[in-house]
Amino acid sequence: MNIKDQLNNPRLNLLIVEDDPSLASTLKLLAADNFRVFIAQKPSLIPDHIFFHAALVDMHLEVSPTETSDGIIVIQKIIKKNPQLEIVAMSGNIDRQLMEKAVQAGAQRFLAKPLSADEVKAVLEKIEAYWNMRLTSAQNSKLNAKLIGSSSSTDNLRKKIAELKSEKSPILIEGETGVGKDVVSRLLNQQEGNTPYISVNCSALSENLFESEFFGHIKGSFTGADSNKIGFAEAAHGGDLFLDEIEALPLSQQAKLLRFLESGEIRKVGSKDSQHVEVRIIAASNIPLKQLILEKKFREDLYFRLSAHRIEIPPLRDRKDDIPDIANSFLESSKPKRNKSFDNQALQELKKYNWPGNIRELKRVCEQLILTSQLPMIRDIDVQKILNIGSALPEISIQSSLNQSLDEQLRKQEQKIIEFCLSQTKDLDKCCDILKISKSSLYKKIKDLGITYE
Repeated sequence: MNIKDQLNNPRLNLLIVEDDPSLASTLKLLAADNFRVFIAQKPSLIPDHIFFHAALVDMHLEVSPTETSDGIIVIQKIIKKNPQLEIVAMSGNIDRQLMEKAVQAGAQRFLAKPLSADEVKAVLEKIEAYWNMRLTSAQNSKLNAKLIGSSSSTDNLRKKIAELKSEKSPILIEGETGVGKDVVSRLLNQQEGNTPYISVNCSALSENLFESEFFGHIKGSFTGADSNKIGFAEAAHGGDLFLDEIEALPLSQQAKLLRFLESGEIRKVGSKDSQHVEVRIIAASNIPLKQLILEKKFREDLYFRLSAHRIEIPPLRDRKDDIPDIANSFLESSKPKRNKSFDNQALQELKKYNWPGNIRELKRVCEQLILTSQLPMIRDIDVQKILNIGSALPEISIQSSLNQSLDEQLRKQEQKIIEFCLSQTKDLDKCCDILKISKSSLYKKIKDLGITYE
């Protein structure tokens, strides 16, 4: 059954294969709020006409007083019918070999008997979160963020996000610029329900005003503090605080963030009193933080705090099967709505490109194709024209002088290139794609080189 056939049915179907009627009834009660539950006390009673989203399978089924059924065979049978099924194996025999066989047969999780109600609920919550993301990506969702694509990499990413449902420890998201770290952060927040979400770009934070912005201040605490101000941490109380481009945070600010993570307490600038806030920190970096630790640019102790849970988003070039779905979604969401579509050759041309700017670059290219393609059907020649012309800067003449040091000459040429790029487009994201640098690096170079732009 196609996943889109499930959209009109918001409840998920759960199969419980368990020979103990009492335990099966308990499991049904635990799952009743979010799942439509079907119980089969032996393999022959498993319904063939129902699409199941998940299954809890006992590894040692007593079919009759003299006959037992191997749970491994049951798993193989039901997953053959539906490879998308999320299977949880259950057994009182905690044997490593049995657990490995269950995973090899297709189970994603293993629960030890006697079962814990809290553990069962947590597992079912994560399965529900995973399926909700899959169903959301197959329709035009009204939610702020959705993960588009059906490649194995994207599906594994959905599972990782779902696994972090209800987790309160910090989460670190790493990946190249433009891969969708903000989307993943919003999905992490959305699956928690209606909780606050505050997004902060660390590269845009003034070092002198970090404490005021992050923790808040009271009226009169410094020149310009005309009123009390709530900081980012307090505003995110009860929800998530997303710290994007955290690699741009100076070491002095990293120490203050570390103290907050350790204590959960904030003290507003100008105040003598501290207050406790409940906030989950989600941090994102374009550069592997372990690399910055070796370069003495990032605190190792802060990294360990932030990476309690870690998500690495693969670049678009490593999940090219997602490109058609993502590109088509950009056409569908274009405003104003245009009657444009891709032909197969155009989509193949998009898949040939390596996308150094990832999804952000793909979005820019799709926007240009919508405007420049002469026909309603976007062709391969339209794609070739955009990718060949729009992906690099024109050649810039280089002048050198032996009266200046190499560093001074490189600084001047770097300034000239950035100024030329900014003269062609005021879109900083586009500049980053063209120059192949992160936004935090661009901000820093603009500041260090004294470049002005509107």
